[in-house]
Amino acid sequence: FRRFRSWNGVDEHEVSTGTTLAATEFEGGVIIGADSRTTTGSYVANRVTDKLTKITDYIYCCRSGSAADTQAIADIVKYHVDFHRMETGEEPLVNTVANIFRQLCYENRDQISAGIIVAGWDKQKGGQVLQLEICLCLSSSYIFVNISSW
Repeated sequence: FRRFRSWNGVDEHEVSTGTTLAATEFEGGVIIGADSRTTTGSYVANRVTDKLTKITDYIYCCRSGSAADTQAIADIVKYHVDFHRMETGEEPLVNTVANIFRQLCYENRDQISAGIIVAGWDKQKGGQVLQLEICLCLSSSYIFVNISSW
């Protein structure tokens, strides 16, 4: 959060700049979510951006960082995954998709700004959430969301 001061130096309000991504896995699959605003500094450039990208019917990615970089990477991964599906005749594993993301991000680490969560379901391990961290290594990510019923 960044505080902005009015002309008299008093804090008026806080402005959040950045992306909020949430993902959690459960026995039957995954739940993912993201905010919809694109910011450039403190300026909101677009209020209705889709930061969730479909890779397959069962696997999505959540994108943060440079929108152009992450959209291009997601498109390239989707191309590789579609080709893999045509060759093998099977749906790819979540870990396979995450490794393609990891490899592309690592190979272009000096030119891109990208934070990616790969979430989905496969027949081998069920629901999974994998996050490409700053070090660009894969780790299982558990983000718990508490929803209380009234």
